[in-house]
Amino acid sequence: MRHRLALSMAVVVASSAVAASAASAATPQRVVGDGTPASCTSAAVVEAVARGGRVGFDCGPDPVTIRMRATAKVRNTNPLLVLDGGGKVTLDGMNRRRILYQNTCDRRQVWTTSHCQNQATPRLIVKGLAFTRGNSTGERTDGGGGGAIFVRGGRLTVVDSRFARNRCDPRGPDVGGAAIRALSQFRNRPVLVVRSAFLGGRCSNGGALSSIGVSWSVVNSTFRGNRAIGRGANPARAGTAGGGNGGAIALDGNRYTLSVRGSRLEGNTANEGGGAIFFVSNNRTGTATLSGSTLRRNRSLGFETRGLPGIFFLGARPPRVMRGTTLAP
Repeated sequence: MRHRLALSMAVVVASSAVAASAASAATPQRVVGDGTPASCTSAAVVEAVARGGRVGFDCGPDPVTIRMRATAKVRNTNPLLVLDGGGKVTLDGMNRRRILYQNTCDRRQVWTTSHCQNQATPRLIVKGLAFTRGNSTGERTDGGGGGAIFVRGGRLTVVDSRFARNRCDPRGPDVGGAAIRALSQFRNRPVLVVRSAFLGGRCSNGGALSSIGVSWSVVNSTFRGNRAIGRGANPARAGTAGGGNGGAIALDGNRYTLSVRGSRLEGNTANEGGGAIFFVSNNRTGTATLSGSTLRRNRSLGFETRGLPGIFFLGARPPRVMRGTTLAP
């Protein structure tokens, strides 16, 4: 029964990844750049993101870094944004700003429904892009976090992308996600992360990923050198600002799921709980599965769950640790 369940879930994940790739591979409706590096500007990215649809880049034959002088914001009136860097484009927040923002409950991006916390669109697909030095420190909308990408509402898929040295607030019991912060995904369908890397992120919680009440499916991805730098845990101990949970991944909420497949989480650190993964289901209905993955050298400087090195877990039952998974100190 366990193997049948694993196969079924793997098929679902693979189908989602194929669908995301197919959407990304379609002919772009608009292109950033005219074939030269100089034409690929922050303003051009901001405009393309605001207009939505399938967006490609034409910045010349070599890899290019675009220094973002403003945050690119998704408009809620656009049902789809596919942002495809073709493996050659880096968006650099210059340690000054968040890079990409979507929020269905932000009236400034147009409020389209009376149930903004649970709507199917926009669908945001990020593919073949690198995000570096994004920084959301000081952002307060919906609790902040998400140094590179913040998404509330709609759906988020990330494929073949790289996140390095992103930042969010260094203290606080709930703020998190140096690379990605996700809230209120449509019908609690999981954020899908495929073949992506998260390196050297720093935030109070979740040096790479963080969410409240959101499910995740992480496939064939790498998390290395991320750190939860807050202190005091959650709820914050007296005399502290709180935080320090989930060196790589920090998840909180009630009923949600986490699936980690074919991935490596190595050398991540939490000042408090869960050097690799911090998972708390407040009503103990949440579940997690680890399959074909390696977790090692993830330091929990405060606490972790016995028998699960690098993990602090409170859920409906212990995580399913499937064949081919290595958990090591």
